[in-house]
Amino acid sequence: MNWSISFEPLVSWPLFGLLFVPLLLLALVGLWFRQRGSALRFIALLALAAALLNPVFLAEEREALKSVVALIVDRSQSQDIGDRARQTDEALAGMQERLGRFKQFDVRVVEAGKSEAADERTETRLFSALEGAFRDVPPSRIGGAIMITDGEVHDAPGGTPDFNAPLHALITGSEHEKDRRIRFENAPRFGLVGKPLDMTYRVISTEGNGAPVDVRVSVNGEQVSVEHATVGQPMKLSVTIPNAGRNIV
Repeated sequence: MNWSISFEPLVSWPLFGLLFVPLLLLALVGLWFRQRGSALRFIALLALAAALLNPVFLAEEREALKSVVALIVDRSQSQDIGDRARQTDEALAGMQERLGRFKQFDVRVVEAGKSEAADERTETRLFSALEGAFRDVPPSRIGGAIMITDGEVHDAPGGTPDFNAPLHALITGSEHEKDRRIRFENAPRFGLVGKPLDMTYRVISTEGNGAPVDVRVSVNGEQVSVEHATVGQPMKLSVTIPNAGRNIV
């Protein structure tokens, strides 16, 4: 608890100075010349000044605000590969347990890529989730952030992140793993039922280009063919649309 004194004058400061300064000078002159009753007049003047100043004693009990730490968890489709989901859950539980030991931290967990929408599950937007986690937090209370991810981030800033606090990442998976993904470069939005639909795709791999790979083609969850593709090269694909409405290749 902190104690302090504050003054709440009954009159304005200029008026107080106009009244008190001349009286103070007269009282000091009386003391200098040792006039009878000058000491009593001086004490009375001080009492009057104290009454006009209206001193107030304050007792303050302050409680420090907690720093906010965000755990940004990647729940995109790539995290379902291998043992990454289990590693993510264990890392999240471990960080929550460790950070929970520090009472000065307010821990927030934000999961990115958990939506049922296909577009949001295939894209990992961790920095958008990071921005949302601290949207209502003053800069002085931002303690830092920890990302739990496989390292595939689609909204990473080109330069230094605009985040003035410690930012760490726990990477799931194995150091020997290689990531591959398929990108459709030419895929018509419409086609005729029962007619071939031509499109172009490319296999992208973190281990480089040129390697031959097999690509299993499924339409609405049912495998229809196995294509031979070369990593990094555009490949042609022809599929037949089985029914009207939405079809997933």
